Amino acid sequence: MSFTEKARNKVEQMAGAARERVGDMTDNEPMRGEGASQQSNARAKQAGEKVKDAGRNVKDSFTK
Repeated sequence: MSFTEKARNKVEQMAGAARERVGDMTDNEPMRGEGASQQSNARAKQAGEKVKDAGRNVKDSFTK
């Protein structure tokens, strides 16, 4: 996973956490849900990138 993709996912995760906290403080359920969803999406993207990296590592180990 490239550094920019990792950073982008982390920023999205942090934005979701902030949105969720604002939703908590203002008792805004939709905003709280959107923040949790945004965090989940960022975590899923990051997990997908890790799977791709693992696949590349396996492929590289067979080509050497």
